[in-house]
Formats: sequence, C-alpha cells, structure tokens
Amino acid sequence: MSVQKLTLMAMLVAIGTLSSHVFWIPAGVAKAFPVQHAINVIAGVTLGPFPAMVVAFSIGLLRNLFGVGSLLAFPGGMIGALAAGYFYMKGRRYFFAAIGEWIGTGIIGALVAVPVATYLLGSKTGAFFFVAPFLLSSVIGGLLGWIILRVLHKNTPSGNWVKEKQGKPV
Repeated sequence: MSVQKLTLMAMLVAIGTLSSHVFWIPAGVAKAFPVQHAINVIAGVTLGPFPAMVVAFSIGLLRNLFGVGSLLAFPGGMIGALAAGYFYMKGRRYFFAAIGEWIGTGIIGALVAVPVATYLLGSKTGAFFFVAPFLLSSVIGGLLGWIILRVLHKNTPSGNWVKEKQGKPV
C-alpha cells in the first residue's frame, strides 16, 4: 500500500470523525450520518472496496470511542463502503458508487443492523425499522459524495481526477 493511499485514508477518517460531531440524524438507537456515506462513495471510487471498508470501520470505531456513534455504525458504514467500491469497480461511473452506497447501507446495512440492535443494544425494533433512516441518510450522503467527485473531476486539469489517483480509466 502506498504512502499516498494511506494518507488519503487517514484524511478521510479524520474528516469523517470530526464532522460526526456536527451533523447526524437520530434514528432510534442509531445515529444516521450522511457525511459518512459521502466519504464511503469517495473512498470507494478513489481507494477501492476493501480500503474504503477500512476507512468506514475506522470512522465507526473512533465515533464510538468519542461517544458520538453507536454500534450500528459498523454494519451500515462498512457494507455501504464495500458496495460503493464494488459498484464503482464494475460500472466505472461515480454514480454507480452512490447506488452501491444506497444499496449497501440503505438496505443491506439497515437489515443487518436489526440483529445488532436487538442482541447488543437491547432494542426491540421491527425488521425494517432502520431502512427508512439509513436509506435517507445514504441517499443524501451518496449524492453529496457524487457531487464532490464530479466537481473534482471537472476541476482537474486533465479532466479525470480518479484516473490521476488510480492510474485507471473511468
């Protein structure tokens, strides 16, 4: 792993952790965090699926250690980051990363959060309790991440920010 990649991962973790004190949406025992979803999309595109998942795990861990997160940050964030990176890898369009985030966090992560909330947090929620807030948060954050990537793409001299970062075509 290159120093440049590790530095980008650290910067994304720092942004995600620091911004978690500012903006989140209450969702029962969960705290939906749109900035996390934007970071998942950006990390999925620039780093790939597994490093993006490491970034999401690190942000979730730090948020929990600082008392501004819940255990539900792990299934939602990590699955969404993995899906964002995977969808981008397959489709090579920024919007596919956002769709991966929506499916990964908004649907799969929300459903995985139910047993976590039930058995680890003592919450008695229904099977689809987290889908609406997780999906809302991931749609907002996914669109934000997509917009940021488009702006970076447009304002890069070569016209392709990701290609310069990864050495791969978009």
